[in-house]
Amino acid sequence: MTILAPARELETFVAAIFRAAGSEAGEAAEIAAHLVDANLAGHDSHGVGMVPAYLLHLASGFVHPNRRPLRVGGAGPFAVFDGQMGYGQPMANRVMDEAIAIAAEHGVAIVSLRNAQHIGRVGAYAERLAARGLLSIHFVNAVYTQPCVAPHRGSEARLMTNPVCIALPGEAPVLLDFATSAIAMGKARVAWNKAEPVAPGRLIDHTGQATTSPAVLFEEPRGALLPFGEHKGWGLAFLAEVLGGALGGGPVSGQRAMPQQGLVNGMFTIALEPGRLGDASVFADEVSRLANYVKSSPAASPDEPVLVPGEPERASREQRGRDGIPIDPTTWKQISDGAAGLGVAAPAFLVRDGA
Repeated sequence: MTILAPARELETFVAAIFRAAGSEAGEAAEIAAHLVDANLAGHDSHGVGMVPAYLLHLASGFVHPNRRPLRVGGAGPFAVFDGQMGYGQPMANRVMDEAIAIAAEHGVAIVSLRNAQHIGRVGAYAERLAARGLLSIHFVNAVYTQPCVAPHRGSEARLMTNPVCIALPGEAPVLLDFATSAIAMGKARVAWNKAEPVAPGRLIDHTGQATTSPAVLFEEPRGALLPFGEHKGWGLAFLAEVLGGALGGGPVSGQRAMPQQGLVNGMFTIALEPGRLGDASVFADEVSRLANYVKSSPAASPDEPVLVPGEPERASREQRGRDGIPIDPTTWKQISDGAAGLGVAAPAFLVRDGA
């Protein structure tokens, strides 16, 4: 069975959880809006299923509510911010606000955020910039006690899923946002909660042998995710670790004597006005023309048309906004139990059998 949650009611519930956990109303609303929007966009890996982990990090003292990013360096179009181990979504939102202001003055903003707890779906920040007419490129690293992605040709995890994101502004923004692992860690978590296998070629067990069981990421002895595209995905993961972490003075995987901090994200962002490099209207027309050209390729399967990056998210938002956000029972119980521990009652949503 599957729980179907209307987005607005789910967002209100999640905001109430973080409000009860000590966040100011604005911060709680930002976290909830980001998580629910990830579900709406079809990325359940970064949606409300993260709530139990966030509450665990809070209880462990790894995340500190109601903090603001501190600017610690940079001048002109450059800026470096420290998230002070606050919730990642409000931190990254504030840094994107600063990037918008810097780009308005200089035409480009080159910013780095370090020491933030999990910032969530990176595409949300690219969409925020695209709505202001900015092209953006993002590299994100993650540091955790237990890394989950093995190097190409390796058998033991060394990095996290280190996403890369690029977005082009326009009437229908082009958005490419992907983990450098074969699947996102959160997608493996969703499969584990549903007791479903993942597709072949995504996972190895603790001996380095191929497996389809997501349990190897959550139960001892631990296995690992594989990078996508063999050496290609691994190369991007490595560079995301350096650009998202080391370049801005943040932590990177493998450092000695690293304190327990939960899941720490760093993000390196370049945001620019396309019109500074050429005619912005011509650029927009060329992107639109190219999109139409590639989509004119006859679909190999009638049920799977050719898509441009960003279209799956728009289609998912329309469908889930209409029909509700699906949540598996295990994930819903984890969220509801966390809420109950804070004195917040879970709403009753529609339950659909056979899904």
